[in-house]
Amino acid sequence: MGSITLTGDGDVQITVLSNLFIDEYMKDANDAQLKVYLYLTRMLQAHAPVSVSDIADRFNHTEKDVTRALRYWESRGLLSLEYASDRTLSRIRLNAPGSAGRGEEGLRTQQQAQAPAREPVAVVSHQTAPSPDPFEKPAYTADELQAFGRQENAAQLFFIAEQYLGRTLTPSDMKSILFFTDRLHFSDDLIDYLLQYCVERGKKDFRYIEKVAVGWAQAGVATPADAEKHSARYDKTVYSIMNALGKTSSPARSELVYIQRWTGEYGFELDVILEACGRTVLATDRHRFAYADRILASWFQAGVHHLTDISGLDSSFRREKAAQPARPGSAAEYNRFMHSSYDFDALEQELLKNG
Repeated sequence: MGSITLTGDGDVQITVLSNLFIDEYMKDANDAQLKVYLYLTRMLQAHAPVSVSDIADRFNHTEKDVTRALRYWESRGLLSLEYASDRTLSRIRLNAPGSAGRGEEGLRTQQQAQAPAREPVAVVSHQTAPSPDPFEKPAYTADELQAFGRQENAAQLFFIAEQYLGRTLTPSDMKSILFFTDRLHFSDDLIDYLLQYCVERGKKDFRYIEKVAVGWAQAGVATPADAEKHSARYDKTVYSIMNALGKTSSPARSELVYIQRWTGEYGFELDVILEACGRTVLATDRHRFAYADRILASWFQAGVHHLTDISGLDSSFRREKAAQPARPGSAAEYNRFMHSSYDFDALEQELLKNG
């Protein structure tokens, strides 16, 4: 891969690192992900060029390790990656931590006070092409599949897949495995674990397996151990929410849309989501996901982060209700839906449309 030039202002003897990165982002990153991000930050402020191969050599990682780390930070909103027409990485933009999430204005103010002003951009010196979706499966040709089949590890991967699935692979199946290694940069061990994970859950359709693989890639999963931790955390969250809403079945697609919004877009911890589910169950036995979403959307808009924040909102609501009728925009506004009549069929369709 070619050299990537990083540009920016600042003292080249000092690397400025956002406190928000330390507080919110660092705890979830693995060793390779941390090294790559810190090194990019250091080289950006030193106006020094970088390349994927140089980073891999410096930290004794493979280029696939570095690429996975870059995609992990892209999924967290800290990087934006662009690719040339030949699929090589051509541009990296370093985004300010928190700029894609809530409290953006406050975070910008905080970061401006902590660090010298600089243009957080990593740019290559040549013209770049629009960025394709890094997690989209290419339309592989027969020649590309044949070339992959000649690689030393391909036959072993095909054999492993056939043992798990109990059938001979089709060319389409083989292209899915090519996708895992070529575009998602999964190691052979991770592909083995992926197949085992899906088959153990009764899923042998490669369309399902691809969805799981893309989810892992977006979450920065790089090893079977990462996948095990990610899956355990995901399963616990999803089924805790399902149980809290009185559901005993696996979540439907529409229900997963809600859960992903609450954990991803809103960024709520499980205890906050379960509190909303508890209130939902007490209030209604119909359209519970739409009802809980209304609660959590109101809490998100009110700046709720923890259960103690909810207690503060409840106290404000009770005080205002005792003093006077609720006014538009008051602290009681967030809870008004509890006492209103909603067309939940229409509400659910609208939420799914925007999800």
